[in-house]
Amino acid sequence: MGNVHAETQFDLLIIGGGSGGVRASRVAAALGAKVAVIEKSALGGTCVNLGCVPKKLFVYAARYADVAAKAAGFGWSMSAPQFNWQTLRNNKDEEIARLNGVYQQLLIKSKVEIIRGEAVIENPNCVRVGDRTYTTRYILIAVGGHPFVPTFPGSEHVFTSDDAFHLQALPRRIVIVGGGYIGIEFAGIFSGLGVETHLCHSRDKLIGGFDEDLRSFLGQEMARKGVHLHFNTYIERVERINAQELRVSARDGRQWVTEGVMYATGRRPNVSRLGLEHTAVELNDKGMVQVDEHFQTAEPSIYAVGDAVGYKALTPVALAEAEIAVRHMFEQPTAPIDYDLIPTAIFSQPPVATVGLTEAAARERYGAIDVYKTSFKPLQFSLSDSTEKTFMKLLVDRQTDKVLGCHMVGPEAPEIMQGFAVALMMGATKADFDRTLGIHPTLAEEFVLMRNPVSG
Repeated sequence: MGNVHAETQFDLLIIGGGSGGVRASRVAAALGAKVAVIEKSALGGTCVNLGCVPKKLFVYAARYADVAAKAAGFGWSMSAPQFNWQTLRNNKDEEIARLNGVYQQLLIKSKVEIIRGEAVIENPNCVRVGDRTYTTRYILIAVGGHPFVPTFPGSEHVFTSDDAFHLQALPRRIVIVGGGYIGIEFAGIFSGLGVETHLCHSRDKLIGGFDEDLRSFLGQEMARKGVHLHFNTYIERVERINAQELRVSARDGRQWVTEGVMYATGRRPNVSRLGLEHTAVELNDKGMVQVDEHFQTAEPSIYAVGDAVGYKALTPVALAEAEIAVRHMFEQPTAPIDYDLIPTAIFSQPPVATVGLTEAAARERYGAIDVYKTSFKPLQFSLSDSTEKTFMKLLVDRQTDKVLGCHMVGPEAPEIMQGFAVALMMGATKADFDRTLGIHPTLAEEFVLMRNPVSG
């Protein structure tokens, strides 16, 4: 420990009180370890405070106008809905504050010590918080990440998803830059709340890494629902016109006048002030902490999970990684994560959900595959003038009949996909799907009714 005076001794010090950190602390405490969580801001991390939870609340809010519009065909007559941004924002804040308290009680009940402040690693077994130092057998880095905005002329005028949750007023027009999870979800939120929404993306389709058919279909449906999509678009500058308006200029000469510019161009791990230079921990070329299959770094006493590692920036992944890391520390090994079978959703409008391989990945890995897909207008829209459609796709290994991928765009896709994720995790075959009776009439039953492959 050098000359550092340690005031407290722990088995495990966790830097970060978000999803991964809290799960790790509770697992370690249950194994009998003396544990502390160090957190400089609100408990719950990105997911609770600036991510999954408030985002999903906003998604729900954005859907009500669309539901009201579709209700007329089902016999409902109502005046035009009126939306109040301040009411939504303030009610969201109250719910997040409640959840912060829930996380605190979870730690207290698990007998985990909570240390408030910013952590700096002094050496592989010592962490300083303010003017106090703590020694520990292990350190877990679970610090999460922050939005990344590139530097360009006028970048000081833009805001990020972190800021979007606390806007004082809702803009009438907005330009969102970035076509990944966050950009897509906020495009649906703002558009659903009545904001003229333009989404600029540097590529020719949304959400890289997803199935190509799904990417195309989502773009089509988002445009159908009123989001203005601008592909192969590179923003060069943002200029302030007056107190309310900004001018956004693209490389090809196109311009937009807007009241807000939101950048959703990725996130970076919060590791720059951790003191990693005092350890053997290594970062990759994207600034992520490098770990092995147990989430152990090149410094044997230090582990890292979640957004700091960057395998999959999803809360359930951080929870699973945290458990693997802790059980490895305390010699209670558990099964590794199968990253091919992580179900994921985009709470866009319409929503997306998927589990397993994309068609391109399945063909590369398995060669001969059968592709089943369908697109149709859901029954719930049949009595409205909506032209919105749902898309479903299954990928099957021709040799073994095993279902390799399951993809959907449409109402309740995330809820539907959770069940099919269980089936894929268990190794379900297309024959298993075929002999499973559907629940009629539902969207989900289509996954067990597709019989004729559209391509091989």
